Amino acid sequence: MTDLPDLFPGFASHWIETGGARIFARTAGVGEPLILLHGFPQTMAMWHRIAAKLARTFCVVMIDLRGYGWSSAPDSDGGAGYSKRAMGEDVVVAMETLGHVRFSVIGHDRGARVGYRLALDHPGRVTKLALLDIIPTIEVWKNVRAGVAASAHWGFLSRPAPTPEKDIAADPDGYFEGLMTKWANTQSLASFDPRAMAQYRAFWGDPTRIHAMCEDYRAGATLDLAADEADLAAGKSILCPVLNITGDFYLTRSATETPVQIWRRTFAPGVSGGMVPGGHFVAEEAPVETFDALARFL
Repeated sequence: MTDLPDLFPGFASHWIETGGARIFARTAGVGEPLILLHGFPQTMAMWHRIAAKLARTFCVVMIDLRGYGWSSAPDSDGGAGYSKRAMGEDVVVAMETLGHVRFSVIGHDRGARVGYRLALDHPGRVTKLALLDIIPTIEVWKNVRAGVAASAHWGFLSRPAPTPEKDIAADPDGYFEGLMTKWANTQSLASFDPRAMAQYRAFWGDPTRIHAMCEDYRAGATLDLAADEADLAAGKSILCPVLNITGDFYLTRSATETPVQIWRRTFAPGVSGGMVPGGHFVAEEAPVETFDALARFL
């Protein structure tokens, strides 16, 4: 994997011990701190079309979440090591190690779930929060169980070990590329840079990372869901400004509400946002429109 292309020339590299994981980070730029958190089944490589532009005006930090990319994949059972609360603690330690106590967050997919959990758990740390193509975990499960959202991967990946791990390991490229194709607006991999795809393939075939991704979803079905339920029951909301961007082809669509309406009803009553052309992978499928929306918000 040492011969993988560098998608972030000029960015410094860091290894950070968080107590729960060894996190790989890259940094560039001068200004207010801003961390980018990638989604499933990708790595920080997903930011390659917008990170350098953001670094013109911000001190940009990117990390590979625990279990993904170059970061370590801690052993875990039943999702215990991959709750979004635990991943959020990785972010806190990584940012403090790099000298940032307060910072803005942009998260996509699983990274966005880490971002909103972090904002709920540590309201004094997150100055602005941009959530790319998600609704709250509690709402996803509500839609799945009501039969209004086609999210079979949530149920499959959260099944007890080792069933999904064995199924995926038989053909990792086929499984993960199949999901990416299904979730892209073109219903193909045409929107993705081959260099980024090489990064994704290099890691998602590793059995430890396959297990970590399943653990990530097991946490989503249990620990993350319970955290959302507790905060919603307590009337807790995100205090910082929030932006929600979705593609116009949305994964877990409600039958009656837009994503922005769902966020306003749950954890982000003051959220702003809208849609950009493309599928789930907005930073890669619609980088210009996504960057413009983020720049206005930040």
